[in-house]
Amino acid sequence: MVRPAPSQPDALAALTHEIVECRACPRLVEWRERVAHEKRPAFRDEEYWGRPLPGFGDPQARILVVGLAPAAHGGNRTGRIFTGDRSGDWLFASLYRTGYANQPTSVRRDDGLRLRDAYIAAAVRCAPPANKPTPEERDRCLPYLVRELALLERVRVIVALGQFSYDSVARVLAALGAPLPVPRPRFGHGVEAHTARAVVLCCYHPSQQNTFTGKLTEAMLDEIFVRARALSDG
Repeated sequence: MVRPAPSQPDALAALTHEIVECRACPRLVEWRERVAHEKRPAFRDEEYWGRPLPGFGDPQARILVVGLAPAAHGGNRTGRIFTGDRSGDWLFASLYRTGYANQPTSVRRDDGLRLRDAYIAAAVRCAPPANKPTPEERDRCLPYLVRELALLERVRVIVALGQFSYDSVARVLAALGAPLPVPRPRFGHGVEAHTARAVVLCCYHPSQQNTFTGKLTEAMLDEIFVRARALSDG
């Protein structure tokens, strides 16, 4: 007797469970759990998530946003990528202005945020020390993103937030048989790389290092998602 293949929602739910239970990288496990125990004074009364973060959003999304990794006191605290940190403040505000989110802020997992036609994930699912995962940790984690993208069959545009994400997405697409062009386009804000699976659209990461210095402005970030919609509609 042949069992039917699981539905996409069931497959995503199973992948989510697998990600959340992962303990494959000892350094990252130790760090994320230590941060969750010690806490930041401003959040001392909160219960930290302290586990890996799955992706979230619209399962029928045509746009996938890929970040670097959870922030130690952001996603590692709240349990949802980009939720509860300054980078997320910028990202969700832009997604709201460009029609991909139902509200401009996200402070906790159950705050009512809903994404429309967009899904958000990270190259590395655990908060890394100094926000710097090793190449080995990245490569150990990337199969989750490979499987996630394979399940998100309608995705036509991948927004890569930062050089690390761009490099990671390149590896993911190669694993799916849709490599970036050779020579690979150099990362830069607004750079597009077309593949058989999706268009990769590069964007400066909305970190404070970029937003405080003016390297990334609200208008620049909004333009990325406006362009992403045009590409996904094409």
